[in-house]
Amino acid sequence: MFNIYIEQQKWDTRSQGSFHIITNLPDHYRAWMELANDLPNLIESRKLRDLVHKMPVLSTHLLNSPQELRLAHLALGFITMGYVWQEGQHAPAKILPRALAVPYWVVSRRLGLPAVLTYADSVLSNWKLRDPSKGIEIGNMDLVISLPGGGSCRGFFLVSLLVEMAASSGIKVGIVSCSVPFPLFNQLVMLIVTACAAILRKLTVCGLYYFRWRDNPMLPEGLVYEGVSNEPVLLSGGSAAQSTAIQCFDALLGIQHDNESGAFLTRMRDYMPPAHRQLIETLSDCPSLRDFILSCANPDLKQAFNDCVLALEDLRTYHVSAVTKYIVVPANRAQETGHSDRGAGDKLDATGTGGSSLLVFLKSVRDTTRKVLI
Repeated sequence: MFNIYIEQQKWDTRSQGSFHIITNLPDHYRAWMELANDLPNLIESRKLRDLVHKMPVLSTHLLNSPQELRLAHLALGFITMGYVWQEGQHAPAKILPRALAVPYWVVSRRLGLPAVLTYADSVLSNWKLRDPSKGIEIGNMDLVISLPGGGSCRGFFLVSLLVEMAASSGIKVGIVSCSVPFPLFNQLVMLIVTACAAILRKLTVCGLYYFRWRDNPMLPEGLVYEGVSNEPVLLSGGSAAQSTAIQCFDALLGIQHDNESGAFLTRMRDYMPPAHRQLIETLSDCPSLRDFILSCANPDLKQAFNDCVLALEDLRTYHVSAVTKYIVVPANRAQETGHSDRGAGDKLDATGTGGSSLLVFLKSVRDTTRKVLI
C-alpha cells in the first residue's frame, strides 16, 4: 500500500528517478496549456475569461496515462481558479463555461478526484526540476503552473512539497517497522524540523483563500458547472488538511481528532487521490502503536513516543503562530484600512482555504495531539 502512496509523491532524493515528469500534454490540448502557462499575466491583465469563452470543448479521450490525467487536472484546476476569481471577491464567476466544466469533470472522475483544485494538484503534482541532472533542493525546483504572486507563490507550494518529501520516508519506516518503532521517531522528528523551517516562508500573496466554493460567503450557493449540472456545486478548495502525510502520522500515533475538527479532516480525504485515502484508512485500522508501547512497559519507548508527539504538537503550535502572523493579522489590518487587494483578505481571519474556521481548527488539532501522551 505504501508503494501506491509513494508513486504519487515521486520522491527520489538523488534525482527524478524513473518517474517521467511531464510538463505538456498532447497537441490536441494546446489551448489548455497555453492558458495555464500564462496564467499570472492573463489574470492580472483581466484577459483570461475572454480567452476561456473562445476555447473549444475538447474531448479527454487522448489523455492516456496517469501523468497526463494529473497534468490535465492541474491545468484545468488552475485555469478554473483564475476564471472564477479574475475580478476578485466582489465579482466571482458563478458559472464555469462548458469548455472548462465538462472536460474538468470527466478528468476528475477518471482520477477519483473532485473537480476543484486540490492539495494533490497544487503541491504533489505541480513541481519540476530546473536541472534534472541535479538533486531535489529548493533552488533547483520550480512550479509547473503558477498564479500571480511570483516568488511568494512558488515558495508557498514548494515548501509544502518539501514537507511531503521529508515525511515520505518516515511513513515508510513507520509502516514496515511498527514493532520496532525507534526509526519512526527519528524520521518524524526530521519531518517536524523540516516543516517548521518551511512554514515561516508561507505567505498569502497567492490568494489561496479563493480556492473554494463551499462555506464561502463570496459564492454562497456554489458554482454551476455548465454542461454538467444545472444546480450549483459546493466543493472545498485545496488545504494542508488534505496532506496525506500529516494524516498518516496522526493515524500512526493514534491521534483521533474530536468533533468538528475530526469531521473536517475526514471530509478532506475526499479531496485526496483514492490510493492516499485508502492508505490512511488502512493505517487507522492497524493495531495502535500507542497501545503497543503501553503493553511493552519500556521507558525508552515511552520517552521516544512522547518526544514524537510533542514534536508534532510543537509543529502545530508553530503553525498557529505562523497563520496568525502571516494570514490573520494582515487580513484584519487590510479590512480595517480598506486597502485589501480587490477586497482580498476580508474573510481570512475566519476561514482557511478548505473552508475551516482557521484558528479554531488549528488550535483544536494541536490540543488533541497532546492528549495521546503516555
